[in-house]
Amino acid sequence: MNIPLSWLKDYVDLDLPLEEIACVMTMAGLEVDEVKLLGLAGPDNDRHGFKFTGLPWPADKFVVAEIQEVNPHPDADRLVLCELDDGTGVRTILTGAPNLYPFKGAGRLDPPLKVAYVREGAVLYDGHKAGFELTKLKRTKIRGFETCSMVCSEKELGLSEESDGIIIFDPDAPTGMPLADYIGDAVFVVDILPNMARNACIRGVAREIAAQLNKPLKTQALTVQPSGTPLDGLASVEIRDPELNPRFILGYAEGLRAQPSPQWVQRRLNAAGMRPINSIVDATNYVMLETGFPLHAFDYDSLKKRVDGAAPKIITRRAEDGEILRTLDDVERRLDSSMMLVTDEAGALSIAGIMGGQESEILPGTKNVLLESAAWNFVNIRKTAAKLRLNSEAGYRNSRGVHPHIAREACAACLSRMVEWSGGRIAPGLIDNYPNAAADSVNELSEAEIGRALGVTIPIADAAEYLRRLDFVIELNADGKSLKATTPPYRLDIGEGLIGKADLIEEVARVYGYDRIPMTRMSDELPPAYSNPMILFENKVRDELVNAGLNEIVTYRMTSPEREARVFGAETERYVRLANPISPDRTVMRTSLLPGLLEVVERNVRLSDTIGFFEIGPVFLPIAGKALPKEEIRLTAAMSGKRLTDSWDSHSKAQIDFFDLKGVLEALVTGLHLEKLSLNPTLLPYCHPGKAAEIRLGDTAVGVIGELHPALGKAFDLGLNPVVVMDLNLEAIQPITDENYKVRPISTFPMIFEDIAVIVDETLPAAEVIALIRQTGGKLLKQVELFDIFRSEAIGADKKSLAFSLAYQSDEKTLTDKDATAIRNKIVRRLEQVLKAKLRSA
Repeated sequence: MNIPLSWLKDYVDLDLPLEEIACVMTMAGLEVDEVKLLGLAGPDNDRHGFKFTGLPWPADKFVVAEIQEVNPHPDADRLVLCELDDGTGVRTILTGAPNLYPFKGAGRLDPPLKVAYVREGAVLYDGHKAGFELTKLKRTKIRGFETCSMVCSEKELGLSEESDGIIIFDPDAPTGMPLADYIGDAVFVVDILPNMARNACIRGVAREIAAQLNKPLKTQALTVQPSGTPLDGLASVEIRDPELNPRFILGYAEGLRAQPSPQWVQRRLNAAGMRPINSIVDATNYVMLETGFPLHAFDYDSLKKRVDGAAPKIITRRAEDGEILRTLDDVERRLDSSMMLVTDEAGALSIAGIMGGQESEILPGTKNVLLESAAWNFVNIRKTAAKLRLNSEAGYRNSRGVHPHIAREACAACLSRMVEWSGGRIAPGLIDNYPNAAADSVNELSEAEIGRALGVTIPIADAAEYLRRLDFVIELNADGKSLKATTPPYRLDIGEGLIGKADLIEEVARVYGYDRIPMTRMSDELPPAYSNPMILFENKVRDELVNAGLNEIVTYRMTSPEREARVFGAETERYVRLANPISPDRTVMRTSLLPGLLEVVERNVRLSDTIGFFEIGPVFLPIAGKALPKEEIRLTAAMSGKRLTDSWDSHSKAQIDFFDLKGVLEALVTGLHLEKLSLNPTLLPYCHPGKAAEIRLGDTAVGVIGELHPALGKAFDLGLNPVVVMDLNLEAIQPITDENYKVRPISTFPMIFEDIAVIVDETLPAAEVIALIRQTGGKLLKQVELFDIFRSEAIGADKKSLAFSLAYQSDEKTLTDKDATAIRNKIVRRLEQVLKAKLRSA
């Protein structure tokens, strides 16, 4: 939020340097991201390290001047020559400002026009270029007239984007005064955190500064009192859901004239980041920025016209499903029954707490205004804004919580400003419907509790003083060591019980000063530290997969049934549904990691020749009859693309397939020191038939692996290359891992390598052959690797040849050819006896 210094000074006396004010705000919890200079000079040496931007106005270059006469240029219709007095004398200057054309040739002006005048050598913003680009004012000749100075627009001074005409000040602006002394300002760009939503206004920030500096907070008296037609009978209010609309106030002003707001008001609105519109609308925005309470003005005559001249009845209710409203941003919005509306008997008028509708907006001819000042349920406002993707200044505040108590004060202040700037009269009385009054929390706090939480002793009398500065009503208890604090009636962030005590301690700490709290050791005994085996196991799995060349991803745990249906087919109701989803397309908790993983593959498959991703995270499986789901930690991985990366001397076209991911799985199992890995053929609806397997470790099924079905590849736009995926239940694997695994010394004796090829039935899995070879070879058989599968009519239509590479090694001696032959013959005989395999001779 933008906080102009000049506006802050309406509420608290400040004579500190800019960097010190920014430091005070930051230490109070209002972090200052930037200080924008609007004419004021920045610090020579900011020891606090704040960012200063903007343009200072040196007193000898930027001054207030008066234009006494506007004459036409002899050779240019769009240029004028002005007789200008800058306090040192009268001179003629050249300008093309269109808002001076009405004064051309009118003779001596009475009163003269007060303007911003800049002398030769000044640095200012270029009003003719996009953005804010600095330029230096130099002497030059234009259409035969030498010029070295100029009168400025708002953009050239950095006040706003407006560059069509020059600034014209109020007639009482003192000629010759340095411009920085007249309208110079600085804007603090403050990051308003959620727990500081009450300070999304000038008065809130000023209150915090006043508390920090122990200065009084000034009040602003109403300048206009009610004197018009009484409000009774002009309108009425009906609240149909007090939980969502705890308070609704109507005020009325008549005889208004929508016109430009005073210059000082426009400057403040621009500095705060809001565009001035007219004196009526500006009053609502000004009071919102000042008090933090959003208001909305209706054209009263438009409301009467909607109900055939009758007194309007304002109704707050839920929208009907499919109800339509065109909002002030000229967008037609379709609503549903979760959203609150402000309506009359003819239909919807505005989306409650967020944005008004076009049909009752303030127009240039508006004369009579019905002013809304209402409090809303901030959770409902936040949901509505998220559903409609509709952001506004009012919605920003209402979605974070605004206390209903402020509504009456804000309404009265806005009506006073409105009439002060637009003429007219305020109707006596307000229509105040307050069915759900907010209760202010009351908490007790002791000196010991403060000391235990902060690690510093703060006397209870000092703590009481700090809280009083923040408008808490304090009663010291008889024991002299504790107090009772009643929350001020503009704060919704102070809880009750333990939470309330913690909130009060935080308030005490903020005013006491975080920088004054010493570093101390905890006085309480630290609880014993326990390792989490599952987290350690997950990290070990991550290490192994990264070493295998895969990249970890993290996807949303929230998803939608439609997303998961892309992988698993028809939607199911077996989901944990969210009561408060972050967006309409993330309404349930995921039951599988695979859909999110494939979405990442879909976005990246064309960005790289080879991709390999994995994710470790929970899935949420509903349990019938129980409120909470089962959270299961799973691992999902996917690979696709080229098997080998191209280089200057190698261009392989081989694609990643099932066996590449199987190799990653085997590397993971080896790295975790697990044994008895087996893959059994299975059918998966999302995998290619015949290219999917169940993963088992011993007798335990722990997951599946397979090549994605081509139809699913098209549905996810994964390209033409195969995509292989793996899904493991880590909670099933972790219990069977053992940190105390066995290690074997490396043998110092050489290996003997030989190959054998055996003919077996086509249906016999190679894994069974390998298992029998390992069992028969015993301790001397160190390695078995399948390196070829051969099929031919010569060996039989229902047969296949499997070729294995065998490695023999002893830990005690050098094996001879005779030893190797004995082991091989034993293996061949065993294969013939058990699997009916035949040794292939050629």
